Amino acid sequence: MTWELDQIWRYPIKGVGAERLRAIDLSPGLPLPLDRAWAVLEEGGDASDGWRSCRNFLRGAKGPSLMAVTCNVDGPEGGEVIHLSHPDVPDISVVPGADTKPFFDWLSKIYPDTRPQAAALVESPAEGMSDAPFASISILNAASLRALSQKLNQSLDERRFRGNLWVEGLAPWEEFDLVGKTLRIGEALLEVMEPITRCRATEANPTTGHRDADTLRGLRDGWGHQDFGVYAVVRQAGKIKASDTVQLP
Repeated sequence: MTWELDQIWRYPIKGVGAERLRAIDLSPGLPLPLDRAWAVLEEGGDASDGWRSCRNFLRGAKGPSLMAVTCNVDGPEGGEVIHLSHPDVPDISVVPGADTKPFFDWLSKIYPDTRPQAAALVESPAEGMSDAPFASISILNAASLRALSQKLNQSLDERRFRGNLWVEGLAPWEEFDLVGKTLRIGEALLEVMEPITRCRATEANPTTGHRDADTLRGLRDGWGHQDFGVYAVVRQAGKIKASDTVQLP
């Protein structure tokens, strides 16, 4: 049985900006290149090195307007410029390692002033800064999104779920049956590790940045859980591109 890789996404700054890709090279034991490569530490957050829980950073569950940020990255790895856009404020470009005050001022206009504000733009460790404490790539099922959309009687944008790889051709929720199995996507092999439990970030519309869908209740009422998508780990390097075949080797 084969399926299709429909979309590839990454999020260079955790919680702040989605970028769609056509193709990318994967490396064993690493996340998607430049995915969650930086994160915005909030005031009072854990400033130690290494992976840290998402509760230490600015994110869409705390400030839904962040979900409407889009981005694109210019420059070679190690010298990136991140261009950010939001419907309510002018565009801005961020150079990690440079002066962050303009960026933090920009964030303050779209993030609740009742929440701890931005304190530092920190570089992630090699394993990235996803919500899982390992170098993960998230794989999501387009049919499951359609099932949840039908349950809520509204069309849900893929960006609500901050997934890396969207797969077409699976039955709804069939992704959970892939846990413990290895997938071949293009030239790469990925081992599926565990389901992803979701938070309130998914309630926000990524076009407007306003909460408008009770996604968590829809999951609980429809299927008895708050899981959507699965985490995977790259086991064999290789290039992947949209339209690649996805299969069990």
